[in-house]
Amino acid sequence: MLREYRSILPNIKKYAWRYVFGFLFLVTVDAIQLIIPQIIKRAVDLIASGVFELADIARLCGLIALVALAISCGRFVWRRLIFGSARRIETELRQSLFAKLLSLGTDFYQKNKTGDLMARATNDVSQVRQATGMGLVAFVDGVFMSISILIVMFAQNAKVALFTVIPLPIITLLIIGFGGFVSKRFERVQASFSRLSDLVQEGLSGVRVVKAFVREDHFANEFSKANDDYREANMVLVKVWGFFFPLVNFLAGITLLILLAAGGRSVMDNRFSAGDIVSMVAYLEMLIWPMLGAGFTVNIIQRGAASLKRINEVLDSQSDIAQASQPLPGLPSGDIELRSLWFRYPGADDDALSDLNLRIASGKTLGILGRTGSGKSSLLKLLPRLMDCDSGMILFGGHNLGDYELGRLRSAFGFVPQDSFLFSMSIRQNIGFGCDDLGDEELSRIIKICALDRDLNDFPQGWDTLVGERGLSLSGGQKQLVAIARALALRPQVLILDDALSAVDTQTEEKILRALLAERRGRTNIIVSHRVSTLKVADRIIVLEGGCLVQEGDHASLVASGQGFYAEIARLQQLDREAGDV
Repeated sequence: MLREYRSILPNIKKYAWRYVFGFLFLVTVDAIQLIIPQIIKRAVDLIASGVFELADIARLCGLIALVALAISCGRFVWRRLIFGSARRIETELRQSLFAKLLSLGTDFYQKNKTGDLMARATNDVSQVRQATGMGLVAFVDGVFMSISILIVMFAQNAKVALFTVIPLPIITLLIIGFGGFVSKRFERVQASFSRLSDLVQEGLSGVRVVKAFVREDHFANEFSKANDDYREANMVLVKVWGFFFPLVNFLAGITLLILLAAGGRSVMDNRFSAGDIVSMVAYLEMLIWPMLGAGFTVNIIQRGAASLKRINEVLDSQSDIAQASQPLPGLPSGDIELRSLWFRYPGADDDALSDLNLRIASGKTLGILGRTGSGKSSLLKLLPRLMDCDSGMILFGGHNLGDYELGRLRSAFGFVPQDSFLFSMSIRQNIGFGCDDLGDEELSRIIKICALDRDLNDFPQGWDTLVGERGLSLSGGQKQLVAIARALALRPQVLILDDALSAVDTQTEEKILRALLAERRGRTNIIVSHRVSTLKVADRIIVLEGGCLVQEGDHASLVASGQGFYAEIARLQQLDREAGDV
């Protein structure tokens, strides 16, 4: 259980002095609390004697008030030090978790769902904060108070104290067995919460699809099932706690019964004063909290360990993209060369790319055509090392991609994938997402290239119009144009368009392509498309089939050959255009 806390030991050490002083104040407050029963004892004995002045009682009451004030001040200090440190550790752990998530490769996100990761970053991290705050307080407080109270009780009357503490070993054994029992059930609670979070995330992200297919009732039923499962998992835990705490209170009541029986006889035999038994009762009442606190500590530590186990699974994950130990300086540039490239997705039966050899000349435009599943997108993901090939190599400027620092390598590519993801911010902010110095003049130039200027009147606040989550307020074509503009704003060495103009009409597409080629300024362009009209502007075109390069040449030569997939697609699309004209 405790080994799971290894990941936050550096954080705890960082705030060690705060914890040390916090526990010193905590122990001091506990010690001061032990004074109150002694003051009560004096007051009871004074009253029982029948010879006292009200001023004497008033002085004792004033002393209790001063002690209570000291306890309040000390409690404020230790809460600020210990709970404040726990909050800081929570913040740093969440920051580390998020940084780790950003560093992991695409394979990790294929295995883990977003809702589950969000649950780990919120609910699980909060449980760790409880363990490093209240959990430690309950442990230190319980140990110190238990030992101190038992010493005082045995010092007052060893025989009575011995009878009184008989039930305590039973409580201790219950607490030890209770810890493992709770841990397994809490893990189920966290797993149920992750499932609930994931279902909500998927439902809200795909709300348009849900509505389009009239599946609201289906998602509502799925949510109801997951919600009921989460409730049931919590209810199991509640039932366990509902049994445990009354049992501990019952055993604590037995100790009070024993004290009254044994202490009462001692008072009758004049071996114990009335004040002694009242103070003993007070100490026994104070001892109940450490006993309950022990169970409380076990619960919190177990919950924290279960949550840390889930967090450590992410923190211990390694990216499949290795970083160069001594990366090359500067940004990569030059020709791109693929040598005997092989790639297969994990768990797949067939290769996505097979023995691929290709040279992409710097400053030229390469077009790529192929059927669905032919390896086009896989090839494009390998270039900026979103994934790594299984064998072979990719050279950029004569150097292996792995020799470059990953951030510098990726900054050389402007990648526009098939799915045009936009952030919940303005159009201007989305376009300038990858750079911090995008001025109005440069923004206007890029917007004109992407033919977005014609849509300006459609946006209520112009380029400062918020696009909504995932670009909800934009059409599919507009989202693609904004994504292309975002890639151009990086001023990349290589611009990759992975079927990025599929939702744009052919006239707008031709206008954008002409503008892209006119202003490319030595930039290499790689265009994937199913439209021959898009690919014909390329200096060189390759055709992929089953992960292999089966055709290459320019548009004219491939069409003139009259054979192969490219000529077939060109012929079919020409017939479609002629039919449309008719």
